[in-house]
Amino acid sequence: MHRSKFVFAAFLGVISVALAVSAVRVAARQQASPQKEKMAPASGSGQMQGMPGMDHDMPGMDMGQGAGDKDPQAEHGAMDAMSRMHHHQMGPHMYMTKLRPSNSQDWAKGDEIVKELRESIEKYKDYHAALADGFRIFMPNVPQAEYHFTNYYDGYLESFRFDPTLPTSLLYKKTKTGYELIGAMYTMPKRVTEDQLNERIPLSVAQWHLHTKLCMPPKDERGHADLTRFGLTGSIITKESCTDAGGTFYPVIFGWMVHVYPFEDSREKIWGQ
Repeated sequence: MHRSKFVFAAFLGVISVALAVSAVRVAARQQASPQKEKMAPASGSGQMQGMPGMDHDMPGMDMGQGAGDKDPQAEHGAMDAMSRMHHHQMGPHMYMTKLRPSNSQDWAKGDEIVKELRESIEKYKDYHAALADGFRIFMPNVPQAEYHFTNYYDGYLESFRFDPTLPTSLLYKKTKTGYELIGAMYTMPKRVTEDQLNERIPLSVAQWHLHTKLCMPPKDERGHADLTRFGLTGSIITKESCTDAGGTFYPVIFGWMVHVYPFEDSREKIWGQ
């Protein structure tokens, strides 16, 4: 009994420290210049770098779905496939929450989130400031409709708290001279319920999404697999079909995501409806 109380107290201590560090981090961002927090830019290899153990997946979005031991190659392949998809693409590999009935209270909350987000990321219109502040570009050498600049520390903390000013990722469109800031992405672990998503951002305002039913090709085919069958754009959507094809099936990959475009001129465009 005493041991259980000690473990629980230790857990609460860890959470308290994480939240306290988050508060300090917010204050530091408001006061420090980008040069004071400058970190080395991401390497050209395209691998994600950040917190230990997170170089192949987005924070809070582990594969972990009963398909065996963690497979870094599968995670990287899944992220590669995601990078080639636009988040509005619908199909059997994406699950989106249904829009709930609209009401003024939800829209007021949504508008406040957008206001806080817009003000907090305005400085990142210069993408160099984002890099200096700890954001890392996912797969910069792969052509994408939207490039995710991810802050792994903030993404990890999103599992415990929601701060509209600290999104997991910034969204950029590539230009001839660099990157243009267009939005941001919030995340939550895949284990949470839709009601918990609704508590953060109302489901009458935004649609969160999950990437689902991924069949990774056999290891000896990766790099030259038939993408009409495998991956997040492939035709294989059941575990049985994936097993027959010699692949590895993941019912859900990573976790909940929602994109927000705070610089757009209407609520519908801002929330991607």
